[in-house]
Amino acid sequence: MAEGDIIAGLDLGTTKVTAIVAEQTEDGLDIIGFGTVPAVGLKKGVVVNIEKTVQAIREAVDQAKNMAGVEIHRVYAGVAGSHIHGQNREGVAAIQNREVAHSDIERVLEQARAVPLPADRQVLHVLPQEYRVDDQDGIKEPVGMNGVRLEARVHMVMTSSSSIANIEKCIERCDLHVEEIVLEPLASSLSVLSEDEKEIGVCLIDIGGGTTDLILYVEGSVVHTASIPMGGANLTSDIAQGLRTPLWDAERAKIKYGCAAISMVDEDDEITIPSVGGRADRTLERQVLCSIIEPRVEEILEAAKAIIEESGYRDLLASGVVLTGGTTLLEGLPEFAESILELPVRRGMPGRIGGLVDFVHKNPSAATAVGLVLYGAQRSAEESERRGREGLKHEISAVSGELSMGQRFTAWLREVF
Repeated sequence: MAEGDIIAGLDLGTTKVTAIVAEQTEDGLDIIGFGTVPAVGLKKGVVVNIEKTVQAIREAVDQAKNMAGVEIHRVYAGVAGSHIHGQNREGVAAIQNREVAHSDIERVLEQARAVPLPADRQVLHVLPQEYRVDDQDGIKEPVGMNGVRLEARVHMVMTSSSSIANIEKCIERCDLHVEEIVLEPLASSLSVLSEDEKEIGVCLIDIGGGTTDLILYVEGSVVHTASIPMGGANLTSDIAQGLRTPLWDAERAKIKYGCAAISMVDEDDEITIPSVGGRADRTLERQVLCSIIEPRVEEILEAAKAIIEESGYRDLLASGVVLTGGTTLLEGLPEFAESILELPVRRGMPGRIGGLVDFVHKNPSAATAVGLVLYGAQRSAEESERRGREGLKHEISAVSGELSMGQRFTAWLREVF
């Protein structure tokens, strides 16, 4: 298969590194390989140990390419964390030939991102919301429209330059080229949100290991992004300390016995918890475990609620909230989230992809990795379209040149004869 048919995504999380390989087919994207290994060199979306991060990336990629039976040379990598900041901006540009062309859109988006930034910050994405041609607003696709003035409203995502540089360094040390760094909740939204949800307004809350990331859509466009420096790892740490058990056993207890709300647990339920230092295992009520989990979950959801309200878009989220990420498998979380957020809530599973679907279905922790390859396929299609436009432009220029030469030859004949 051609190298262009292969798209690889790399999800760099606090608790795990996931590599996924997909093949572009006539029917869409098919997963043909994946690899997941524990991450110990990252914390809250930031590289804290270069060597351990490189090792985790190499192991995850090796697993994925061995399963797929292909070589991986380029990856779309995800980034998240509290160093991410988003803001809405506007740009203005003159329409060069009285008809909006792709070059006009490129110029107005470039003008929108032209904002002074500190040396340690850089622009990650410029996401168009809508365009305005002269006095007509609310335009999603202005190409071909007549006018003299083009305006664009965008959501601009900025990040730490050093964090991006460290991620790129780790990936490149694994002999991989970084095709693009992608905001992780943006990638996740591609795999778990429907176009209808985006159109009528929705908030995606991606609860990862170290951070909880939010992205809000209104009228099909991104209007707000934010990050909370808490996630599933905080729940595990709370359990380990509260029950005096090793972190690994705390994680296993969270997955097997955890529940978001004490009220959803039967008073008679009992669980066995390993002790530290070789001490005997203990039997305790399941509600004790849930009494540790509930306050932290509530804290995360209350922080998310505050972000939604401060954004000013809460009343426009007719689709409510979609939860994704590995932590959302916690029993009772959607119901508990509804009571806190006071919005409809559902659990989002990754989709829109074929192949090794067992890795995807019922696995919200794969949402970002799947979204990264979907993003890559989208970018690949856009690049093919751009090349097609440039090829057509060259053909038109060549034909115009030939006609011009023909016209000059005709004029010369008239002068001679």
